[in-house]
Amino acid sequence: MDDAFWEGYAADAESNYNEEFAKFIRDLVTSLRCSSVLEVGCNAGNDLRLFPESVEVNGLDSNQKIIEIAKRRLPSFNFKAGSVTGLPYGDSSIDLVFTHGFLNYLEDGKVESGTDEMLRVARRYVVNCELAGEDSILDEGTGRRGRDMYRRWLGRRVKIISNVEMHEEIDPERPRFVLVRKI
Repeated sequence: MDDAFWEGYAADAESNYNEEFAKFIRDLVTSLRCSSVLEVGCNAGNDLRLFPESVEVNGLDSNQKIIEIAKRRLPSFNFKAGSVTGLPYGDSSIDLVFTHGFLNYLEDGKVESGTDEMLRVARRYVVNCELAGEDSILDEGTGRRGRDMYRRWLGRRVKIISNVEMHEEIDPERPRFVLVRKI
């Protein structure tokens, strides 16, 4: 994915807001009694904007420009520029780590190490909401790929709690919702 695509995405950050997904992830974190959350590939923080200040909210994205937008929009939250393959957080330091459509754009060679990093940082849970597929190209223009996150979690030190297609009212693209608990 080229920088021009992501610069355009950053410039149009508000139009990418999905209130139903933002409610869903906030309510999930609350129901699992998590006090801290990290979104990897957070863009402008859209999925995080409904969290109360009682939750430690963290967002990470590789695009410095979008991180600056997120910091301006949500100044009480913690946003950093960085890479999923080297998350700048301590071991078991965040209750719930999640992605929403991020891994669909990540290069094939970085998905395993990114998943390892999410598990390393997670204290309790990892959630992936990604379009399903076997690393197959879904969109030639953007390089967007399907991801079988259920399969990727098999054999790891996790308990798979959920592996379902999300309802279209929460996310019209109907990604797979995979929730794992670290063991």
